[in-house]
Amino acid sequence: MDRPPERWEPDRAASTDTVPLPPLTTMLKRGALNRCPFCGEGKVFRGYLTVVPECSHCGAELGRLRADDAPPYFTIFIVGHLFVPVVFWVEKAYEPPMWLHMALWLPLFTIASMLTLRPVKGAVVGWMLRLGLTGNEGDAPVVRRRDGTAKPMVVNPSVQRGDG
Repeated sequence: MDRPPERWEPDRAASTDTVPLPPLTTMLKRGALNRCPFCGEGKVFRGYLTVVPECSHCGAELGRLRADDAPPYFTIFIVGHLFVPVVFWVEKAYEPPMWLHMALWLPLFTIASMLTLRPVKGAVVGWMLRLGLTGNEGDAPVVRRRDGTAKPMVVNPSVQRGDG
């Protein structure tokens, strides 16, 4: 602790033979169609919403990505904007009883949401990959010491000790 840690710099001599990423629209479309956003061949999902650990064709690590709340949010946004105006129009034009609204709209909203959620999650995975998110964003940055060893950088030590 007699000297401050050095700032970590990426290895500039590393190979730059990377394949350019496909355009955003291509990655969104491939993800929505349950295809790997990178190669368009492998599948994104194993089951209904479980993302595969890696693409079976190109080996891209898809399982580390956490779409979390974005797909349900976008699904509710899309389905709501499609059906709520229709619900209001039906109410204004025909004034059906409430039980009929519930019998018609609740199953329709549920089915539409279930059908929309998977393609939206695939598109969000493609979007995350296009933005360069890899699933490692929660890891602490690494600091290289003068002796060549590396350690995670602690931004605020009092937070990790629990006295802050």
